[in-house]
Amino acid sequence: MADLTLYQYGLIGLIFIWSGFVRSGLGFGGAVLSLPFLLLVHDDPLVYLPIIAVHLLVFSSLTVVANNRPGAGQRSSPEAGPQGSTVDWRYLQRLLAIMIVPKMIGVFGLLTLPANIMSAVIFSIVALYSLSYILGRPFRSNSKLVDTLFLMLGGYISGTSLIGAPLIIAVAAQHVAKEQLRDTLFALWFILVTIKLGAFVYAGVDLQLIHHLWLLPCAAVGHVLGMRFHKRMLQAETPVFFRMLGWVLLLISILGLWRGLVA
Repeated sequence: MADLTLYQYGLIGLIFIWSGFVRSGLGFGGAVLSLPFLLLVHDDPLVYLPIIAVHLLVFSSLTVVANNRPGAGQRSSPEAGPQGSTVDWRYLQRLLAIMIVPKMIGVFGLLTLPANIMSAVIFSIVALYSLSYILGRPFRSNSKLVDTLFLMLGGYISGTSLIGAPLIIAVAAQHVAKEQLRDTLFALWFILVTIKLGAFVYAGVDLQLIHHLWLLPCAAVGHVLGMRFHKRMLQAETPVFFRMLGWVLLLISILGLWRGLVA
């Protein structure tokens, strides 16, 4: 990033504000909804992925810890679940048990299909999910086998890239209360991204540490705005929540498919 122009730095800063807003507002999409724009500024994903990973670790951990610290009054919080926690720890354990092996396989790059074909399949599935939410008819597989297959595929893709999240959320949103969905996803992303970041360090990828000095504050601005948006969204009726979720998933799918066509 040292050779970029001033206007490119400005655009990257604005995109990271957007990334922080989406991440804290929904609990996902910070990478998927920002990476296509970042690549239009400078077409090198390995420049941005370590920065995005560090941002996710920082802000996801801060949010979950703040919402679940002793004496925080979780039981009276609109974001707390039946057990007084904003994280569904039981379902998080299930997610990890299903996803950890495919995740590790993905991290080590044992690809079985070309990346463009894999991306097209994933984004097509996510688009179908999004339409079901938008139309008010959320998909219900009623099958643990189908859910497990999608979670394993999402874990594998999250190991090879950053596009696995929508597929994971399409399943998790069926089993986790909306009040707990964001923080449960934050806890999951923290674990998965730690593995990914460790792989970057092992492979000698430049973590762009100097640029965290100015990009972390940019993401923090978006994070604060996203937190306010999230509180308003929780106050909305459940159909409205899922409709908004559907539109976000559809936008992700369109961006992903468009990126695959022009690449």
